[in-house]
Amino acid sequence: MMRLAFVLSLLTVANVAPPAAAQDYPVRPIRVIATSSAGGTSDIFMRALAEELHKSLGQPIVVENRPGGAFNIGSRACAEAAPDGYTLCIIPGEPLVYNQFLFKTLTFDPVNGFEPITQLFTITQALVVNAALNVKSLPDLTALSKAKPGTLSYSTASVAIAVLLERFKKETGTDMVRVPFRGGGEAVSALLSGTTPIGFYGIANVRSQLEAGTVVGLMVDSDKRSPLFPNIPTIPEATQKSFASRAYFGLLAPAGTPRLIIARLQSEVARIIDRPDFRSRHLIERGLEPIASKPDEFARLIKEDRALAEQIVKEAGLEPQ
Repeated sequence: MMRLAFVLSLLTVANVAPPAAAQDYPVRPIRVIATSSAGGTSDIFMRALAEELHKSLGQPIVVENRPGGAFNIGSRACAEAAPDGYTLCIIPGEPLVYNQFLFKTLTFDPVNGFEPITQLFTITQALVVNAALNVKSLPDLTALSKAKPGTLSYSTASVAIAVLLERFKKETGTDMVRVPFRGGGEAVSALLSGTTPIGFYGIANVRSQLEAGTVVGLMVDSDKRSPLFPNIPTIPEATQKSFASRAYFGLLAPAGTPRLIIARLQSEVARIIDRPDFRSRHLIERGLEPIASKPDEFARLIKEDRALAEQIVKEAGLEPQ
């Protein structure tokens, strides 16, 4: 009987320990794995958010960049981390919903490997070209590619955008080659150097270049024209075709992270994003549309987006590599 009582007491302690730990959370620095390289839209945003979370949580938030592998490298590092609330990750939709249909094997489980905390924002993306190409519109781009076949390349982080551009190439005879995307900072460097003179990525990555005229915007993927650059047409305006899949980033944790911690983090992030000064400076002015959804809302979005991703990949005829 004494042995049974001892075992029961241990089980009782084990059952109450996680909530107690969650209530005291955090007691040490928190690591956030960024799946993009330093200088990209999500990296810049996460560092701004980390500063504010440091103030509210009382512990440093350290951003660790793990770019590459179509965002799979950072996603794996996050999924494999201890589910204790001290490793979080900022991840785009691609490794959560697309990559399972594009890769024969993944080193992490996109369906069961994460706890969604909140969808942070939707990105307004823009198709831009190096101004040296002297291209002002999609027809100009098509004409240039036909005049100089095999010489143009483009980069984008979004699978849906890549499918859109590949379809555009087939329909118009545009000759462009897709170059692997590692991160916003590297993509902009390649765009400006002319190594990869065409890009379709977050408008914040090229805002200063658009304003300076060193790159030219051809279209944006949002439903309405961007308030930052109202002269750039939307995808439907430029192509007469609709576009259903928007790019976004979310904050997640490894599967099994206590629900009290997930709820605390979502609440703190939503409070920060709801602040007018933060929204204006770090979201609206960067071409990002604020979301700050609840964990269950974000989980539902991921599930719905995964079904859409499977359909897009199938319609595009893409085979797992």
